[in-house]
Amino acid sequence: MDNIFWFAVLVSINSLLLLALAMNVSRLRVRYKVSLGDGGNKILMAAIRAHANAVEQLPTYAIVVLALTLLETSAITLAILVVGFTFSRFIHAYGMLYRTFLARRIGAGFTYIFQIVAAIVIGVSLLT
Repeated sequence: MDNIFWFAVLVSINSLLLLALAMNVSRLRVRYKVSLGDGGNKILMAAIRAHANAVEQLPTYAIVVLALTLLETSAITLAILVVGFTFSRFIHAYGMLYRTFLARRIGAGFTYIFQIVAAIVIGVSLLT
């Protein structure tokens, strides 16, 4: 498959995750009648944080994957990085929303691993 395909997969699936997390925050705001902030509601607080964390992680990783795409990194490498990162973000969001610390920790850990590996692949690509 073409490299741009994997960039598009990253952006599309993670955008849907961001949308789902944002809609969850809106749903909870309506349910608990909280228009600003979290109103001290722990469920809403977790939902807001899960959405914010996803927003914090995706843009930087998308830029890294775009750089790898432009550097013509192998499609299999991009596939592994995109699928792995995306899966780790779903695990992390689940852990945040359902207060499953192990899932949150595993999701965060694998997110960091995929970010480090992607940065190393860029460095190696630039040196060769």
